[in-house]
Amino acid sequence: MENSTMTVNAIKNIAVNVCRFLVAATFIFSGYVKAIDPLGTQYKIHDYLVALNIDSFIPSYLTLGASVILAALEFSLGILLLFAIRRRLVSKTILLFMAIMTATTVWIALANPVKDCGCFGDALKLTNWQTLGKNIILLAAALAIWKAPLAMVRFISKANQWIVINYTVIFCIATSTYCLYDLPLFDFRPYHIGADIRKGMEIPEGAEQPTFETTFILKKDGKTKEFTLGNYPDSTWTFVDSKTVQTSEGYVPPIHDFSMEDTATGDDLTQDILSDKGYTFLLIMPHLENADDSNFGDINQIYDYCQKYGYRFYALTASNKKAIGRWTDMTGAEYGFLFTDETTLKTIVRSNPGLILIKGGTIIQKWSHNKLPKLNDSTPKLEKTPEGRLPQTSVGEKIGYVLLWFFMPLFLLTFADRTWAWTKWVRREKESKS
Repeated sequence: MENSTMTVNAIKNIAVNVCRFLVAATFIFSGYVKAIDPLGTQYKIHDYLVALNIDSFIPSYLTLGASVILAALEFSLGILLLFAIRRRLVSKTILLFMAIMTATTVWIALANPVKDCGCFGDALKLTNWQTLGKNIILLAAALAIWKAPLAMVRFISKANQWIVINYTVIFCIATSTYCLYDLPLFDFRPYHIGADIRKGMEIPEGAEQPTFETTFILKKDGKTKEFTLGNYPDSTWTFVDSKTVQTSEGYVPPIHDFSMEDTATGDDLTQDILSDKGYTFLLIMPHLENADDSNFGDINQIYDYCQKYGYRFYALTASNKKAIGRWTDMTGAEYGFLFTDETTLKTIVRSNPGLILIKGGTIIQKWSHNKLPKLNDSTPKLEKTPEGRLPQTSVGEKIGYVLLWFFMPLFLLTFADRTWAWTKWVRREKESKS
């Protein structure tokens, strides 16, 4: 009987710790991809507010603050759960969090107010029903953890837990702050450095096509009915109206709303610019009314550099001609403006303004307005500069830096903590035998 009880307890402990690692990994990943792209999270929060018709009541600085706090909360809860810190409090908090998120995704799945919940930013896209299934699994795991929080094995002693807590929160908020100042450390969007915009717009041969269904509204003997092509009646019925709805979206290329239209002439310059084998700078400013104008001198200097060497330079915006005129008067801008969809511009670069360099339709470099390249009359041609070449840092190297700066210190702390705990245990054992 005693062995049976021990077996049940062992199975329970293993199950709780498996649930713990599953939930912790999900929270850490979800929190980190939000932390490195706080503007993307802000845009997603805004989408929810629009669906609820309350977006006009919430200022943008509150949604941005909420995106940073949400990322820090998820990431920190994941780390605390991983290290089994404050086990009772953390397990209760995660259960509450998952209950709220699951209820939210039930609404999303049924009402479909947004196409993507934004749980994992742009790193991983899930349908609303997939998100609901994922949250139900996590809710069940969180419930198991809440029922037996003390079954989680500690990696850090109570005396050193405050170090992990403070370090985690500071790291996450510092990451978000840096990515707001510069650009996201990892770019999961279709406009990442090295992406060929033209290829991203292509629809492969044999791809699934969108399907539509047309319904005809006909009338006979004072009665009105709806018919499809499959059951269309005889000529005794009188046509009243028809409606066509899309029943299947089909294949949608990663880049599907990218175009550049001259604001002065209305000409579409998309293919002309993307097919140019030379360098082209594109200054991205979704809304000129909100664009940071503190570095317009550097922008104008880059434009003068382009004029010297014959490179193209355009500003892409979703603002109207009045806003363009105000920006031109304020900054002395001489470059041309092209109209591009607002959402597309926000997706291309997380900065307003932001600058990208393309060549033959391929994105070579991207810059925030806070870290613009220093190009002037004394700078050689782009072909001879680092700015004119694809960066050498790989995704693997970036991941290595994250592991080095965050997880390595925690690993060393854990190793030192466990070593010290073991030596104390050895001393106690020796004293008890002496």
